[in-house]
Amino acid sequence: MNNSFLPPTGGQPKQLDDINLEQLPLKLREAAARSGWTSLVAVQARAIPYLLAGRNMMIQARTGSGKTGVFLLPMLVNLDPARPVCQALILVPTRELARQVWQEAEKICGEAGLRTVAVYGGVGYGPQTSALKDGAHIVVGTPGRVLDHLLKRTFSLEHLKMLIYDEADRMLSMGFYPDMREAQRYLPKRAVHTCMFSATFSDSVMRTAREFIKDGEFLSLSTDHIHVTDTEHVFYIVKGMDKDRSLVRLIEVENPSAAIIFCNTKARVHYVSVVLQRFGYDADELSADLSQSERDRVLDRVRAGTLRFLVATDVAARGLDIPILSHVIQYEPPDETEAYIHRAGRTGRAGASGVAISLINLAEKGALDKIAREFSIPFEERTIPSDADVEAVVAERTTALLEARLRLRDKLQTERSHRFAPLARSFAENEEELPIITMLLDDYYQQTLHAPIPQPSGTPPPEKRHQPAAGRNQRRRR
Repeated sequence: MNNSFLPPTGGQPKQLDDINLEQLPLKLREAAARSGWTSLVAVQARAIPYLLAGRNMMIQARTGSGKTGVFLLPMLVNLDPARPVCQALILVPTRELARQVWQEAEKICGEAGLRTVAVYGGVGYGPQTSALKDGAHIVVGTPGRVLDHLLKRTFSLEHLKMLIYDEADRMLSMGFYPDMREAQRYLPKRAVHTCMFSATFSDSVMRTAREFIKDGEFLSLSTDHIHVTDTEHVFYIVKGMDKDRSLVRLIEVENPSAAIIFCNTKARVHYVSVVLQRFGYDADELSADLSQSERDRVLDRVRAGTLRFLVATDVAARGLDIPILSHVIQYEPPDETEAYIHRAGRTGRAGASGVAISLINLAEKGALDKIAREFSIPFEERTIPSDADVEAVVAERTTALLEARLRLRDKLQTERSHRFAPLARSFAENEEELPIITMLLDDYYQQTLHAPIPQPSGTPPPEKRHQPAAGRNQRRRR
């Protein structure tokens, strides 16, 4: 069996055997049949026994692995359709994923009498509010919109039985951590069965798991070793002349909390750092051409963990004590194969997982193949994000940030902003004013998303719950 666990306090919890479709409880087999399943995929066979046992889990599973069934099937035996209250909350990072999980929940749980609603930003509140007030048993939503409904008291978590954080790494990269923390205030004081799913368990995801999951156990579905360290090795084939723009699109979608970007020459280091700075990123360079004072300035930011993107050559980065990085990006393969190991080793440290990304053109593919053969590295090829992919991610993040900012406004600020309602309506109805709106949104996005992403601090979650909104605003104003 290929299970790996790591409880936060150490020790080895009891491992459960994999399960097959025939061994599932009758309700689950019937739901699987309705969904057209003929067998369980690996993540379902390994993880479902732990959720049926009510164990709090941190499960490493990639998108498309079948993990949605892992947390939906157990709801058939854990939730009570006769009680029209929210009993399961599934937090997801995007509108699209919320819709997908909702559709799957309708298929798996609908016949059992469990009602599901998807709540997310960018659309009206009306249908969502109605479904919540009608007593949806399963709520699937983005943290920001779920928090909005909790603040409006359109539903309550007092009867919650299961709490699922799906694609936690993406939720953090989207900037949802503050909303996730705030939503905790509305959880019941009693224990709730909680599970977190993530493709990678970087340092920030592990700290989040420790904050949000009590006595969580770690289950990795891709490793044979009993620890969390796991670096994904990914490469993208890009056109040589488009590598700089490909890097920007990749950063926009991945949104790493911190990364080091390796180049082979001083000239390339300078070029890449300028490109990132022109796009609004907090980036700086480290090469042998820097004066000692400039080098010390950059190194001080590196050691303090306040520089988000460091662009460097292998020589300049050698021997640096760099804080834990979620990503290492290789703008080009190294001249020497061993340098790849040193570069990739900058991430996935201290019990965390990370991502090592290589951007290569067709002429550089041979160098990467040599590295793969020499060090037995299983590289995964992915498609570089398109402009449409970036537009969708940026729109989602901006909507979430604007809605979060709106929640922080007090009555006086809300009254003041009413002065601009006619102008906003005029802009929205006039196509010629579109450049003004896009400029304002772009400026706001640059100021917020290209600043450091809010990260978990590792401090205990807030104890005080259900604090009135006015009290929170007063505290912020002071």
